[in-house]
Amino acid sequence: MNAEAATSLRRGVAILLAFESGEASSSGGLGVTEIAGLIGREKSQVSRTLKTLAESGFVERDPDTLRYRLGWRLFALAAQAGERQLLDQAGATLRAIVGELDERAHLSVLQGSQVLTVLSESPTHAVQTSGWVGRAVPAYCTSSGRALLFDHDQGALAAVFEGVELGRHGPNAPRNVDELHERVVAARSRGYAAVDDEFELGLVAVAAPVYDFRGRIIAALNVSAPKFRFARRLRSAGVTVKDAADELSSRLGRPHEQPAGAKAAGR
Repeated sequence: MNAEAATSLRRGVAILLAFESGEASSSGGLGVTEIAGLIGREKSQVSRTLKTLAESGFVERDPDTLRYRLGWRLFALAAQAGERQLLDQAGATLRAIVGELDERAHLSVLQGSQVLTVLSESPTHAVQTSGWVGRAVPAYCTSSGRALLFDHDQGALAAVFEGVELGRHGPNAPRNVDELHERVVAARSRGYAAVDDEFELGLVAVAAPVYDFRGRIIAALNVSAPKFRFARRLRSAGVTVKDAADELSSRLGRPHEQPAGAKAAGR
């Protein structure tokens, strides 16, 4: 890379980093003059670089205010990096949970009305719950599913489970969306979900959501175990899993201030 190209690259990076400023957040973007002042560059240089960044989708210009903001391409790249980072970071988190609770721990994601386990770590017990990596299970009667639904209001839950027959698994599984919504609200208020005889008889579990840099739920950490061994530890295990999920979310760039409220259907 020649000196001119290196200088242009540094200027482009400086411009993108300028959007971290309070001015960008409070006013919905930055003008060319503001950016030039923030990074200490000439306005003409900044204008040319912004044009190049806009052509590539890294920034976009509001046609009414003429202010620039970060563009779709940058967010798409960040999302891809976040998924890879989630998988890279989650292994150590799962091992730490297993080390503390001595039970199997999972990382799961939501797929429609089901939950797919993508990572799992196991203790050395002879008696433990089955491994679920690569298998899908219902979201409505599992702790991981409930944690993944924390941001859903009743209307959004109804949309997710439209056409799904609830109550077909364990004896304590919710029988309809109203019951499911009540359990989601209760779980959200304490920060973790807990299920007892919902997915299958004799199985208990706890889970907590993992958030990305946008404050969106992207996964859940979950621990499940036989009821005879784990039921009395369920509350403390829930706190352990929540703390682990919060710490993983922080490493993924979760904002300090979480958006309040649940997600409405159709949003």
